[in-house]
Amino acid sequence: MALSEVKRKERIDRPIKVHSDDMYVLASFKTMLYLAGPRIFPALTLLIIPLLVPSVYTVRVVIASCVIAMLAMNFDFLLHSVGLVSLGGALFFGLGAYTAGSLNYYYGINPYITMPMGTLIGAAIATLLLLPCLPLRGIYFALVTLIFPLFFSKIIEATLILGGTDGLIGIKSMVEGFPHPFDLWIEAYLIISATLLTLFTLRRIYRCTDLGLVLNAIKDNDQAVKASGINITLYKALAVFIAALPSSFAGAYVTHLYNWVGLSHWSLDYSILPIAASVVGGMGTIAGPMLGSFILVPLAEYLREFGSLRVAFYAMALVAFIVLWPEGIINWLSRKYHQLERWVKV
Repeated sequence: MALSEVKRKERIDRPIKVHSDDMYVLASFKTMLYLAGPRIFPALTLLIIPLLVPSVYTVRVVIASCVIAMLAMNFDFLLHSVGLVSLGGALFFGLGAYTAGSLNYYYGINPYITMPMGTLIGAAIATLLLLPCLPLRGIYFALVTLIFPLFFSKIIEATLILGGTDGLIGIKSMVEGFPHPFDLWIEAYLIISATLLTLFTLRRIYRCTDLGLVLNAIKDNDQAVKASGINITLYKALAVFIAALPSSFAGAYVTHLYNWVGLSHWSLDYSILPIAASVVGGMGTIAGPMLGSFILVPLAEYLREFGSLRVAFYAMALVAFIVLWPEGIINWLSRKYHQLERWVKV
């Protein structure tokens, strides 16, 4: 083949993408819709699902997806803001769950007070526990976060505190006294609103604030940031606290959703599934882990009818996602949405 016939694939930005940069996005309604559409339409779809399909099963699947999404966004934010690999999503989840459950069980505090209290107290406890470990990097920090949930579950099991192996039963529901289907809507829209707020807030912090700029600098070269006179331990602790908030809220929410808190709230599923969702959806985007959660959780529910074989099918599906879209689905979709591909001569 002659040299003049050799071609390669070239990617170029769509003209409308160029027009949507900076203040030019306000030039036309079409340009604004192009930029806002991929953000608004998925959110609206999520908001109308409980209204269109008000069945208990469907709403609970949406709720489970939102819970895993909040844990997955926690993992992605820590990894791509300060470079901390956290395998302990169950730590944040369990602390929020047990804090909210204990406040309601022992002191009779209203669920709409225990949930924010469990969120703040659980995130604060997690931050204090991980504070001495923040100088650790890579696999060492990851192992520490993985050990803490196992530690707490074994302590509770051995000492029989906080209900022991039976857990705390009879915790007050957040929708007690509400008729159907208002109870389902309250359960659904509370976690959906929290998930969308978490997505918006973490993306703003990560991309549009001075705090995000410092956190990214710590991830890229923490020694250079430290040489600039910035306390990197303080900023890492702040990142851990921010990331722990949605996960602790998810734990507190699930406690009042099922009126029970027990050892299963420290389960490794709350650590592993969010990581898988992040890989499938696309890491480093915050929105990718959320998308991955809304793929993997319904898939796991659909495969439940296959019994024990569902684990094999689920694993195969997960491998297929990773092989076909190694960059993550959200990154692949974003590239297809914003860029054109054409063959050009070398």
